[in-house]
Amino acid sequence: MKEILVEMSARHVHLTAEAVEILFGKGATLTEKRELSQPGQYLCEERVELVGPKKSIANVSVLGPTRPENQVEVSLTDARTLGVDAPVRMSGDVAGSGAVIVKGPCGEIALSEGVIAAKRHIHMIPETAEKWGLKDGAVVSVKIKGEREAILGETVVRVSPKFADAMHIDTDEANAVCLPRDAMGEIVE
Repeated sequence: MKEILVEMSARHVHLTAEAVEILFGKGATLTEKRELSQPGQYLCEERVELVGPKKSIANVSVLGPTRPENQVEVSLTDARTLGVDAPVRMSGDVAGSGAVIVKGPCGEIALSEGVIAAKRHIHMIPETAEKWGLKDGAVVSVKIKGEREAILGETVVRVSPKFADAMHIDTDEANAVCLPRDAMGEIVE
């Protein structure tokens, strides 16, 4: 059986070092609050507000470390609330994606693109991929057992020695399957 930890990835932003200074003040850097499951990734003390044409969403998590491009990851429900376009894409694929204003305590940035709904995916180390006969970029289906059992198709496998084995789904998907803490999914391909 090919079992994988399934985690909910709530709305969050990834920021450039320049954006951090604009939003939080000259010389500001991100402050680690706690580590995330993926090595080197962490939840920050800093929070932002997302402002769209319809509404805003306050208290949005910032994840570190800084990145080369700003990126906002929301659920499709969040996108509708904000009134923005958020195509379903893999992280980093922001060209031509949605626009939003990101506000911090010291300033704001208007992103002309960068808002996506993250495509569900599995982070996998090479050893696990080899054992299960999977390659980077493979697309699989994952059965989530429980109260609202479902098979989530079109799940992209991302393989790297920098990862830890875990599947990430957004809040809409997690709520649809009543995802419990420490949930396990079975790759059924």
